[in-house]
Amino acid sequence: MGGALLEYWKRGDESFTIVDPFLENAPEGVTLVKDRAALGDKRFDVIIVAIKPQMIDDILPDYAPVLADDGYVVSMAAGAGIARISKVMATGDEPAPVIRIMPNLPAFVGKATNGLVAGPGVTDDQRKHAHAMMERTGTVVEVDDEDQLDRVTAVAGSGPGYVFELARAYVAAAEGIGFSHEQARALVLGTLEGTIAMAIDQDDQSLEDLRNSVTSKGGTTAAGLDALNGDGAVSRKFEETLEAAYTRAVELR
Repeated sequence: MGGALLEYWKRGDESFTIVDPFLENAPEGVTLVKDRAALGDKRFDVIIVAIKPQMIDDILPDYAPVLADDGYVVSMAAGAGIARISKVMATGDEPAPVIRIMPNLPAFVGKATNGLVAGPGVTDDQRKHAHAMMERTGTVVEVDDEDQLDRVTAVAGSGPGYVFELARAYVAAAEGIGFSHEQARALVLGTLEGTIAMAIDQDDQSLEDLRNSVTSKGGTTAAGLDALNGDGAVSRKFEETLEAAYTRAVELR
């Protein structure tokens, strides 16, 4: 995920350095070093945490001295709270300002939906800078606290999995009424892409109004919608899906 985001981050005015003992090549224009020692006495305006949460306490303290006096930390380490990262990145008695982000899989094609929450001590300029960086990868939704970021995880972080599963079932159903897999995939993905584009373009209309605009009384769409969610089963299933994902996100804090 970090590599996918970096491809879009580096389109800004900043220069980037990666520390990774296993990576062989970095994206064009990005500096790659193998360990902390290779940084020497350099200091950075932003340190981006893109490691597993269980590695934080062992690895991050060594990087506290390379954070500039007016710098801040961006973390995408799921399950690692702001207070924990701020503490291990502290210089002296001063906790480091930390912004947590929650990107999702479409970052690989520059269509991420990112959650962002700023911790204590983050300046308005730092928040705006992080927001601008994330906008290069897609859209940004800023939230007020880390509990809301867990809810972003349930909706958007895990969301591509739900959409892929719905598309898979939709394609399978299209095959079931006589289309080849290639035909079914083209019909379903094209329909999803066009419908989402229309909903985004016509954001002055509610999704209910858009649905009704294609639903004639007694027509094929009405029959299909009645079979799909006439009893509210799909609505209830989505509620259960998001609640389950949110509960798990809380458990992983």
